Amino acid sequence: MRSEKNTFNHHYIVGISFISALGGYLFGFDFAVISGALPFLRTQFMLDAWWEGFLTGSLALGCIVGCLIAGKIADRYGRKPGLILAALIFALSSIGIAYSSGLTYFVVMRFAAGIGVGMASMLCPMYIAEVSPAEVRGRNVAINQLTVVIGILVTNLVNYFLAETGPDAWRWMFGLGTVPSVIFLVGVLWLPESPRWLLKDGQEEKAKIVLNKIGSASFAETTASAIQKSLEGTKKQSYSAVFHKSVRPAVAVGVTLAVFQQFCGINVVFNYTSTIFESVGANLDRQLFETVAIGIVNLVFTLLAMWQVDKLGRRPLMLLGSLGLSVVYIILAFLLQNHYPAGMVSIFVLLAISMYAISLAPVTWVLISEIFPNRIRGVASSVAIVSLWAAYFILVFTFPILAEKLGTYGPFYLYAGICFLGFLFVLRKVKETKGQTLEELEGNLVRH
Repeated sequence: MRSEKNTFNHHYIVGISFISALGGYLFGFDFAVISGALPFLRTQFMLDAWWEGFLTGSLALGCIVGCLIAGKIADRYGRKPGLILAALIFALSSIGIAYSSGLTYFVVMRFAAGIGVGMASMLCPMYIAEVSPAEVRGRNVAINQLTVVIGILVTNLVNYFLAETGPDAWRWMFGLGTVPSVIFLVGVLWLPESPRWLLKDGQEEKAKIVLNKIGSASFAETTASAIQKSLEGTKKQSYSAVFHKSVRPAVAVGVTLAVFQQFCGINVVFNYTSTIFESVGANLDRQLFETVAIGIVNLVFTLLAMWQVDKLGRRPLMLLGSLGLSVVYIILAFLLQNHYPAGMVSIFVLLAISMYAISLAPVTWVLISEIFPNRIRGVASSVAIVSLWAAYFILVFTFPILAEKLGTYGPFYLYAGICFLGFLFVLRKVKETKGQTLEELEGNLVRH
């Protein structure tokens, strides 16, 4: 029996969701800052194509470690301690990168930043999903993606204005990440622990206190009962649990979607904006301006996705985005190959960003936070997101090398093909999840 909407404390739910989602802002910061800094770093460290790719991708290697750490912390100590640790790592790594004296030290510090990004990328959506009623869970998890794109936009704006400050502008670009890191840390200290983790840990009274803050007494009782039923007979889970026959279908879908979100190629556009527009003759000012335009479009269409994810559903948005990206990439590759003006290239770059922002960007995170059973949500989410960051590393590491050998346009034909394959996968394997509780999904998705 499900509670009515008016029995929920929506202000409280949205408040704790936004605070948790500040980790997404830092994710967006570390993700975007490299785009504005790369023109300066190429000169500072004399980067060739191999080192440019590795320097950019070193964040993803740290993300993999961060996800593995976060999975263990989330299941053993709770979601909140992991968020606190992520905030501390964000702050310290921002300072470390700003004071980098050489390429090796820079890469080590960016790897450390990746640990914080990886932890936040897993824990923030998980936490929000676990404190949100089913009716608004998609929208609330998408708040995390909203803060990611706000982080990208603000960072691109700051980079644009800092670019005129001289060759050390990149130090300020990275160092300013300390400010939102401290704000996130202070906010996390106020958050309650996830009621689902509290029940899993045997802290029933504390869980009911949190659930009563989220909704009515009947909602608290019904939700606590459903969670406890889903946990009956379970024990502490290791990573081997994700290969069990009963959960294998959900894990296969989660991992495939995570990898597809990266291999679709859009993060090449985000991270190598300057490279793409330099190939059609744009100067540095125009290159950095395009990063700002990308950030604005990304924000607008993420807001649209938040509005529609619980109305249209997850599956239709994923189908729209994957097929749309396939078509747009073919046109974009043709324009780059034939050296069309930067203005024409910009139109299709922004169209690609809009397709991604309304579909694969937020919906993948929503699905990863939803489809795994309570008893293995921590380790299964960790496996899926480790796969996502491994795919991201491969993508951004290989692009400068592929672009050098094939031309900047070449990889986009490849990404178009991957997007079409992703469309077929979603069409055949991904089921709709909107409007169902996490416990209902556990019964429905795992059986299929």
